[in-house]
Amino acid sequence: MTQSHEGVRSVLTQFGLEIGDVKWWKTVQHQGMPWIQVTEHEKCDVLFLWRDPDGNESCSDIATVLMDVNSVTDHHSPTPTYMSRFAGTDVWYWQAKLPSNWRGSYQFIPLTQQQLPEWGRGVPEKSQQRQWWVSILASGVPDLYNPYRGHLSNWGNRLSALHLPDAPRQTAWYAHDSAAELPVVNLSECTWESLILNNTRRVWIYESGDVAAMSDDMKADRPIIFLMDGRFWHSNMPVYSAIAHETHQGRLPPALYVLIDEINGQQRSVELPCNSEFWQAVLTELLPWLQEDFLFTNRAEKTVVAGQSFGGLAAMYAGYNWPERFGCVLSQSGSFWWPDIELASSVTDRIQGRMPGVRGWLMNHIEANPIHRPLKVYLEAGTREGEMISLSESMFDVLSEGDHQVVFSAFEGGHDRICWRGGLLDGLHWLLTSSSTN
Repeated sequence: MTQSHEGVRSVLTQFGLEIGDVKWWKTVQHQGMPWIQVTEHEKCDVLFLWRDPDGNESCSDIATVLMDVNSVTDHHSPTPTYMSRFAGTDVWYWQAKLPSNWRGSYQFIPLTQQQLPEWGRGVPEKSQQRQWWVSILASGVPDLYNPYRGHLSNWGNRLSALHLPDAPRQTAWYAHDSAAELPVVNLSECTWESLILNNTRRVWIYESGDVAAMSDDMKADRPIIFLMDGRFWHSNMPVYSAIAHETHQGRLPPALYVLIDEINGQQRSVELPCNSEFWQAVLTELLPWLQEDFLFTNRAEKTVVAGQSFGGLAAMYAGYNWPERFGCVLSQSGSFWWPDIELASSVTDRIQGRMPGVRGWLMNHIEANPIHRPLKVYLEAGTREGEMISLSESMFDVLSEGDHQVVFSAFEGGHDRICWRGGLLDGLHWLLTSSSTN
């Protein structure tokens, strides 16, 4: 996967400058990183560079730099992937060969000697490995020479984005990537105090399209989309400019988007995995509350529940149990292994292999107790997600046995919102257009 030190040197000396000097780094900045070279058989050599702000090894405390690339490197391994330093310079590098249609997030994690794992050559316990990983995450930094804006992770640090030449185009996100979004209009932030769930959370309501030009009858027939992990799509990777772009282009109809805050990781892991109480609260508290201030459709075929991972599981669960209200499901990398954690393989397995035919509780339940009303379902997963893509494929097989309209789409990448953001819009387009077919 990696290239030799001398091979990398031959690439970098083509600038005709001394590696690591000021003019060399200015050339790197102008060129933009990572350095991508298309090779044979739809592959790319990708070179990552990180500049040590404290200089070379004689004056810097940085002992090593961990390379964290979604679905490519494995931070769960007791021997994670590290960059190499050009001796006597502030240049750290790492190179990989990737499919030309790959897309993903990455970051650099510079570590001092004190931050290195203490288990030496031994094999740590999983809990020990995770504890160390969590302890170093705050040290993660984005690629300052990457021209794209990137996005915030769930941990709050900024990740960089890499889009290889043949990755599906995400035109609607160009304004976000270049930080050129227009101000968001027709966006409301409300507080939902749930008696059923005994908690309080934020909900963001976004009205797309030319709202001022819409009659009440038009508003009353517009679709409503419930988006799980609303805080992420509101704050970490704001989805509004992309929706506005697709609506303006006519790929999406004007609609009402409801982004539901997940509150925190612990609450998310309770409410999203097949929790009937959560959806009862949405149906009996949130929906009536929304109807007091907004007009939108009551038709199931124009009501979408969309989510990723646990959110993708939640979306499918909502459609299965309440198809008369949630007639459209957009499930991306759904956690269909739930509740059997043994079906959730290691990250290495996600990258290297699949488990064809594997099934979780929800799909077995659907097969044994068929949904009483046809659904429209868009499933998506990454080729580097192992059990996640296998489970989504199995869910597609189960749903295809019924009268449902269902499609499955695979992308070259991992469990990564930089991939999901494109599929989110593609899925909404398919679900909300009348021309969709089985």
